[in-house]
Amino acid sequence: MTDDDLIAKYAAEAKQSLDAEANKRIQETVDPIREAKLRRMSLFDILDSEELVPALLSRLGSVRAALDGHGGGIKVDSHSVFESDGKSTLEMVLDLTGACLSCGAAPGTLDGIKADLEADSEVEKIRFSRKLLDTFDELGREFILAHGNVEFV
Repeated sequence: MTDDDLIAKYAAEAKQSLDAEANKRIQETVDPIREAKLRRMSLFDILDSEELVPALLSRLGSVRAALDGHGGGIKVDSHSVFESDGKSTLEMVLDLTGACLSCGAAPGTLDGIKADLEADSEVEKIRFSRKLLDTFDELGREFILAHGNVEFV
């Protein structure tokens, strides 16, 4: 086994452990019946309702534990519907709320939100509000722009 193989093995084990702990924490704080109902809802049916953010949160994986556990959340700043080949998809611009603002873990949180939501068949693209960048100091802003793997508009 090479050093790279060993590193990959430990990384996979750590991710599995972190995901298991995150799922445990999420299950302790959510109503599983409501979460399942929210995941089944079409985002198009609830675009302009109060159910949109809870439905988006229900689609998040382990990053949801970080949001819930640290008193943060998401807010939809805008959305657009795109039609292509008879299929509708959404592009959304999101913002963070609560304690997630200016958190040092925000680059990972944003990347996790983007990846989880873009995995949904109804979501084409997730971007984040440029206003979010204003909540970071200069160093934090530089870091998130360089390593965040997300786009700000």
